[in-house]
Amino acid sequence: MVRAGTLRGQDLVSAGLIEASRLEEITRVAGKFAVGLTTDVAALIDPTDPADPIAAQFVPSGAELEIAPEERADPIGDARWSPVPGIVHRHPDRVLLKPTLLCPVYCRFCFRREVVGKRPAMLDQPALERAFDYIRQRPEVWEVIVTGGDPFVLAPRRLAEIVRTLDQIAHLAVIRFHTRVPMADPRWITPALVEALAAEKAVYVVVHANHPRELTPRAKEALTRLSRAGIPLLSQTVLLRGVNDDAAVLEALFRGLVAMRVKPYYLHHADLARGTAHFRTGIAAGQRLVRALRGRISGLCQPTYVLDIPGGYGKVPISPGAVSAGGEAGGWIVEDPAGARHAYPPDPED
Repeated sequence: MVRAGTLRGQDLVSAGLIEASRLEEITRVAGKFAVGLTTDVAALIDPTDPADPIAAQFVPSGAELEIAPEERADPIGDARWSPVPGIVHRHPDRVLLKPTLLCPVYCRFCFRREVVGKRPAMLDQPALERAFDYIRQRPEVWEVIVTGGDPFVLAPRRLAEIVRTLDQIAHLAVIRFHTRVPMADPRWITPALVEALAAEKAVYVVVHANHPRELTPRAKEALTRLSRAGIPLLSQTVLLRGVNDDAAVLEALFRGLVAMRVKPYYLHHADLARGTAHFRTGIAAGQRLVRALRGRISGLCQPTYVLDIPGGYGKVPISPGAVSAGGEAGGWIVEDPAGARHAYPPDPED
């Protein structure tokens, strides 16, 4: 199912988002990676600003054709952990289920950019049944994360079938959806879609937002429909050079999300996807940003800063530590949000 109002290629020229002289460059990028953005997202872009943070996320650039030596086609190792089509089983107690590889928009930094938007775009019914059987046969699986692509591009009827099937698997406790739709195409968060998510099991929705300008009134309405249905909302943000690598921008984003009843969950260090070096900060720079936020925003607003270890070894927190050894008599040194250091007594003996 392809969303109405999606801009691609020549549309970007017509909308004034790229100059006609760049069309050949954009066509070459589109030959390697999917291109598409919704009219909602396009309306947020200031075409007169060459550093516009929304354009940077969605409008293709020739920089994507520059592949750094450390970059990978599968930076987080999905293929290594995919026992059957549509399933990634990296951790014992949870699996990813990918029923579609379509998205409402195609992020220029996406870690699955080699596969999203490509054919076959949908997991066919026999393959979907095999994926469900894989989950049924593994009682250790406690949570299913429905991702893609973006599962909210599916028709509500198909979403309801997925939820209903997962809801009937006795050993599952949690069904989690990852989506960008509430920000990128909020009109699709309809009563029918919300109803499709109803289940006896716990259902969570994790939304993706990277800049406070994405938190539009229409996005708020979409998120409110979900939260009023009793669905807990979390968020993921990718740390991106030139988009949100600024403490004030992140503060505004995380405060705005919490005000919309969305708990910031993860701040991702950008993955080593091919053609994305221009987006990546250093880890030390990310840690400085996280440290700067520690004393200025509520704990509700603070996500965990994480890195997906290249090669499929899992996600780990990389936030700066506030405590270190080195106090008197084997004690500790604790750093407060202002950077002052304080002694803390040694651990009790076992």
